[in-house]
Amino acid sequence: MSLFYSPPVSFNPATDKELLAYAVGAALYMPATRPSVAEDILKLKSSGLVTVIMDLEDAIGDGEVDFAEESIVRHLAFLSAYADNEPDLRNSLPLLFVRVRNPEQLQQLIFRLGTLITMLTGFVFPKFTLENGAEYFEAIADYNSSRSYSAPVLYGMPILESAPVIYRESRLDTLLGIRDLLNEYREYVLNVRIGATDFSSLFGLRRSPDISIYDLTPIRDCISDIINVFGRVDEGYVISGPVWEYFANKGHRVLRPQLRQTPFEDTYGKQGREIRNHYITSAMDGLFREVLLDKENGIVGKTIIHPSHLRPVQAMYTVMHEEYVDALSIVGSNDGSRGVFKSEYYNKMNEIKPHLNWAKRVLLRSQIYGVLHEQQHFVGLLPENEYTHV
Repeated sequence: MSLFYSPPVSFNPATDKELLAYAVGAALYMPATRPSVAEDILKLKSSGLVTVIMDLEDAIGDGEVDFAEESIVRHLAFLSAYADNEPDLRNSLPLLFVRVRNPEQLQQLIFRLGTLITMLTGFVFPKFTLENGAEYFEAIADYNSSRSYSAPVLYGMPILESAPVIYRESRLDTLLGIRDLLNEYREYVLNVRIGATDFSSLFGLRRSPDISIYDLTPIRDCISDIINVFGRVDEGYVISGPVWEYFANKGHRVLRPQLRQTPFEDTYGKQGREIRNHYITSAMDGLFREVLLDKENGIVGKTIIHPSHLRPVQAMYTVMHEEYVDALSIVGSNDGSRGVFKSEYYNKMNEIKPHLNWAKRVLLRSQIYGVLHEQQHFVGLLPENEYTHV
């Protein structure tokens, strides 16, 4: 039997913004100075790579900026030439973004890239504040107002990671001010991203592979407030989760793994235990747990720094058949004829008004990540041989 009851839809930079915001998903960071960025994008595309962020900020040295900018031009030129020779490739490329250092660099790159900028879905704005935010989005708005009709919209994705956002005495005013600013440029804001590594640095913290970012109380409290301000249904922003930075666990575990064995054995048989052990020894059972917590808190997508994180993150955002059936029933019953009914799975009550916004979000997510068949589990989307190639 097929894994999918309803397979994911295809998307590209021209996809409607409401869906595209959900599609960013597992966003792989690559230092712009990496010589093989373009080749790696083409190689990983067949493995399900959906989003790439070429980094001009923290991932490169201060003395490498000029070379990194030249590299961006070279990477995009390579991909553009390849797409010209393979007409179907352009729409199948991952969504491409560049993380810039400041608004001045953004303006310079928009000018420098010329027509190559149409290869990008947008730019990522680090350490986004009230002081620099308007400059970032004014540059994006200026470009979009002058772009050719056939060129896709260029988006911005601010990263909330600065001191005024996490320090308690300034947090609420800062978040509300940033929300007002983003509302002015709403049509160009694709995601609101959380930069927990910079937050942690301000307190001299770094989570271990046994610990979720939600276990660091200053970070958890800040994430809670970010969700409270930007995650409200009437605000309409998609929030992306902070990076998971581990891809190998070389130390001794302190806490018991929470990744259950049963789904792996049910899916892969005898080999399931070995596959599960791989994810535990590579510190990715912590990633599974954190993505689950992200998802339960309304966060969609996550920054990743290693290709081995790609499939786990994408797989965990697939919609279970039970979720999908409930969501369809709730939306379909929203005609005022009744207020509550029993789930088709006979295990819960669905209340139409309280659960309606949840249902709409599930249906949006189902289009991008697909719906699994009944009795199927997301571990079935993890390739059987992936654990031998990480």
